[in-house]
Parts: sequence; structure tokens; C-alpha cells
Amino acid sequence: MIGLYSPGTSLVHRAPTLLKLLLLSIFVVVLGATSDLRMLGVAAVLVVILVLGARVPLRAAVAQIAPILWLLVIAVPVQGLLAGWVVATLMAGRLLLAVTLAALFTMTTTVTAVLEAFEALLKPFSRWIDSERIGLLVALTIRCIPLVTDIVREVLEARKARGTRGSLLALAVPVVVRSLYAADALGEALAARGLDD
Repeated sequence: MIGLYSPGTSLVHRAPTLLKLLLLSIFVVVLGATSDLRMLGVAAVLVVILVLGARVPLRAAVAQIAPILWLLVIAVPVQGLLAGWVVATLMAGRLLLAVTLAALFTMTTTVTAVLEAFEALLKPFSRWIDSERIGLLVALTIRCIPLVTDIVREVLEARKARGTRGSLLALAVPVVVRSLYAADALGEALAARGLDD
């Protein structure tokens, strides 16, 4: 989610985070349960209206959806041959719409709003769990995903610059070592702020 938020004043941007999460969950469950192509078409129209109404940059939205297209290029023909083309179309449509809605959520909701929503959601259970610590855990998880992605990219670029094409182990070792260094630095920063207990 880091770096994906696109500021705006649309209705989608202003909607409460928990409401957006609830509607996203309901929409995905309903999509998964439908076996009618017409319903899928109606859902697609609604998603397009939401994306256009949110006025998010279309190029950025497409960039988030594009990786799933590679999966569909392989999965749709296989599904079509094994289970029929209607089933394959339903599967592709469901997946594409769910990913599009998830991308819209990340582009219209700040990380801070998501963390606050998690804390509010967990507040009734504060007798058994520490909602603030869970919020911190979610924040660290969100932050570490792009951090590890950057480490992998930098290691790949370094290997390319040296002209080496080693095994998977030759890639994994420097990634793990650099990730451990980053985790150690993060642990020291948390300890310095009194969050080491």
C-alpha cells in the first residue's frame, strides 16, 4: 500500500475505511457465489463506475491489475479446456474484479486509515489482545513487503551488473542476509522507542 495511495476528494476517498473493507468483503463473497455471467457483467459495470468516480490515475490502477493478467493468460485456457469456457470466463471475471476493487481500496485509503480501522475493529477485544500492538504489527508488515521487494531488486541488479547468473541459492543468500540486517536495524529502532518488551 505504501506509495500506492492517490489523494482525492471523491466519495470513495471519503468513505470510512471499515465501510470500504466491509463492502469489499461482501462484493468478493457475492462474486465468488455467482454463476451468472449477466451478474458478472453488472458487477463489472459497477466496478468501472467506482474506478472512474474515484478519479484515480488509470495508469497506476492498470499497473496494479496487470500482474494478474499473466496468471489469467495461463489459467483461462486450461480452465476452458478442462471445465468449459463459461466457468473459465466466470473465474477470470471474478479474479479481475476482485483485484480491481482491492487496487481501488489501496489507492483511495491511506495506510494510517487502515491501521486506525484495524485498531477500532480490535478495540472490543482489548481485554484479550493489545489492539495498538496489532496495529503496529500490521504497519510493520505493510512496510516490510516493499522493503524486501527492494532488497530482491537490488540483489538482482547487482548480479546483472556483475554478469553472473548463479543458482537460486546464490540469489537467496544475499537476500536473506540483507533482510536480516534490515530486521536487526528495525529491532534496534523499536527498542530505542521502548517497544522491545
